[in-house]
Amino acid sequence: MESKNENGARISIALLRIFVGWHFLYEGVIKLYNPEWTSFGYLASAQGPLKPFFALLTQPNLLTWVDLLNITALLVVGITFTLGIFERKGAIVGIGLLALYYLAHPSFPWLPQVNVEGSYWFVNKNLIELVACLVIYNYPTGKFFGLDYFLNRKPSKIESYEMD
Repeated sequence: MESKNENGARISIALLRIFVGWHFLYEGVIKLYNPEWTSFGYLASAQGPLKPFFALLTQPNLLTWVDLLNITALLVVGITFTLGIFERKGAIVGIGLLALYYLAHPSFPWLPQVNVEGSYWFVNKNLIELVACLVIYNYPTGKFFGLDYFLNRKPSKIESYEMD
């Protein structure tokens, strides 16, 4: 039997997973259906020590792939988290994507904050959501509340008799 705290933790992490998943899914769908969207502005205004790497990604022959991979990654994380299936794989993709977002515009106090919401010192929303993905990786909840529950469910004796 579960303790009240364990059940509360499962529910809390499942809600975190669903809400983070919804955010990723929304961002992916919005970008997918907006023919004008491109990551060019975000990459071109990158700051910090990896600025040359992100500037390289703005080259026309690479930018199309970068945009496609960005949308795909957003959708993968959004679908896996929202539905509660393959959460750990989705979390790895989310951690990688958010790390790139953070490194493109690090929240260092000595850098002007360009193309970001607000002004932060070291910790911003990308880093916070990255840690949320890390929690979801370590405590997947799909087996309790998600498609993983149905995919990994063992048929009961009654169900197996009905199948005969």
